[in-house]
Amino acid sequence: MFFITPLAIMVIYSFLEPGLYGGVVWNFYDLNYGRILGWADTRYEKFDPVYLTIFLRSVRLALTTVLMSLVICYPAAFWISRMPQGRKNFFLFLITLPFFVSLVVRLFAWVLILRPTGFLNQALMEIGMISEPLNLIFTDTAVVIGMTYVFIPFMFLPLYASIEKLDMSLVEASADLGATRLQTFRRIILPVTLPGIVGGSIIVFIPSLGNFIVPSVLGGAKVMMIGNLIEQQFLSARNWPFGSALGMMVMAAVLLLLMIYVRMMTREEEYATAAKVKES
Repeated sequence: MFFITPLAIMVIYSFLEPGLYGGVVWNFYDLNYGRILGWADTRYEKFDPVYLTIFLRSVRLALTTVLMSLVICYPAAFWISRMPQGRKNFFLFLITLPFFVSLVVRLFAWVLILRPTGFLNQALMEIGMISEPLNLIFTDTAVVIGMTYVFIPFMFLPLYASIEKLDMSLVEASADLGATRLQTFRRIILPVTLPGIVGGSIIVFIPSLGNFIVPSVLGGAKVMMIGNLIEQQFLSARNWPFGSALGMMVMAAVLLLLMIYVRMMTREEEYATAAKVKES
């Protein structure tokens, strides 16, 4: 009820005419999507490629966040999974520790780190790596850093669950049989940990695509993502139908990704079942 009902309202609103002073007029109106996809060409509604540009930028930054999180979490998950149980639990607690602190507080800490007079620039200038401050704050780089920092636990936990299931005797047997490290990784480690990689990537990509808090704080007015645009349409412009249409575009991208994931998992289960039947 609390998921389907709001979603249904947004679907209906996305096909309604925006009111002159906010709200909706109950007339069928497909130009909300026409402004995004290209067929709006009337006196009041025009197609503007800037909306697709913002959407594609959001996808690019979300994918970059997924890649950065994966690069950080994959070796870290391997390292922690091979620790003794006591140390392992301690490091797992450290991974989840940021959840105990307000997100806004953590993001403003990154503002203090990345600004021209912040800790990072001062440290780099002190050791002589740069001669003048780097322009990091209010850029795409700052947004990716912030989202990677926020979503690292969401990538780490599915990866850790898959990596912990890895039987290291298979890796040792592969080395004994003369396989290189790359062959061992490609033939044994990657297939076993692939569900964690795919699951973690989806869990990170979905909130990254629609995120508006991180771009607002670390991107300022220079980095507009689809989440910020939707927020503006609902709160500032009071154009609820167009904001709903933008939200449906994000939802469509998420559903497409989930369908691909489900299809991959279904195929993997079919292959595993076929292999068991063949062995029996």
